[in-house]
Amino acid sequence: SLVVITGVGTGLASSALMLLLRLVQRLAWPAGPGDFMAHVAQASMGWRIAVLILAGLTAGIGRSFLRRPNTKGHAGDLSEVIWLHDAKVAVAPTVASAILSMTIVGLGASLGREGALKQAGAAIGAQFSAWKKVTPQQRRLLVACGAGAGMGAAYNVPFGGALFVMEVLLGTVSLPAVLPALVTSIIATIVSWLFLPNKPTYQISHFDLPPTLMVWALVAGPVLGLASAGYIKLIAWADSHRPIGREVVIAPALVFALLGLAAVLFPQILGNGKDLIQQLLSGQTKPALFSPLLILKMAAIAGCLAAGAPGGLFTPTMTCGALLGALLGWAWLFIWPGAAPVSFALIGAGAVLAASTQAPVSSVVLLVELTHRVDSMVVPVLIAIAGAMLTTRALEHRSIYTARILPKRQPR
Repeated sequence: SLVVITGVGTGLASSALMLLLRLVQRLAWPAGPGDFMAHVAQASMGWRIAVLILAGLTAGIGRSFLRRPNTKGHAGDLSEVIWLHDAKVAVAPTVASAILSMTIVGLGASLGREGALKQAGAAIGAQFSAWKKVTPQQRRLLVACGAGAGMGAAYNVPFGGALFVMEVLLGTVSLPAVLPALVTSIIATIVSWLFLPNKPTYQISHFDLPPTLMVWALVAGPVLGLASAGYIKLIAWADSHRPIGREVVIAPALVFALLGLAAVLFPQILGNGKDLIQQLLSGQTKPALFSPLLILKMAAIAGCLAAGAPGGLFTPTMTCGALLGALLGWAWLFIWPGAAPVSFALIGAGAVLAASTQAPVSSVVLLVELTHRVDSMVVPVLIAIAGAMLTTRALEHRSIYTARILPKRQPR
């Protein structure tokens, strides 16, 4: 019964957060028809900078309140709370952090929305666990189930969301853990259909799989894995440099102002990157932009984390992978043409996501659910993931989530 109730509650909470995101985006980026990135592109230079400064101030002020000690649990990174604090989630601060995260992502923070969705689901699981007074092991499982259901409901990926959180938060895909996670996530996703569209996140056309694409996947896998190892180290560095003391309010405003300046020329770096991935998968992004967007997107992600802004890393990581895959594929076509250019972005997104999160099984399932494509394209994706995983694990044993579980700096 706890699993069912958690699924229903998480589905409602996830829908509410997604509606909040859309409301914030419409208020902050008023424009005509088009996606978030189109609205940002139509805004004036001064408006982009002003909105990003507002996002920074909102993040700083919000975090200054949320960092107050709480005797009823912890409201930090979910991996840390589950692994180090027996999943004792401070419900009210965690929900507040989820609302803050979704608000600043809507304003343009270069972070993922899934962080808020996982927090909301985890908080609901923790609250029901407290009411029923379950064992610590049962609480850990229910909190993780809620987190996975939140991600599954908002992205319409019930299987991938459940598996992803099991691999990342519990480090296992065993049957006793996966079954309740899947049930919770499926229920939450069905509930979310009352408010959110039931359609794939990314639209991609059909393309053939020539031999050149298979060879590229084999060659590019280790390169994508090498980049993933560096990306993990970048995330760890950024998280360890979060501001403390009086810097909590000042640092985000300064960092976000710089982000707004960069967005004057490159509006694609704002937000979680969903629209940019779609453009890459549709062949709408010019190859000349691959390199600058990749560098700026990684810098924007690291900057937002280092500024202390709350947010996720799922879609931003996929965005970096898609950009790198597109860049490597564009160069490969000069050596051996014949493959569809957009296929490189899809493979890169999957390989970098799997290697950076150390979650290969769920990454494949997520790609299938996000695109609604179940065909032979999975083969080069698996080849690239295998090469990327082997390379990353040889260089870096952490993931972008475990790398954030670090000793915290003390205020001066």
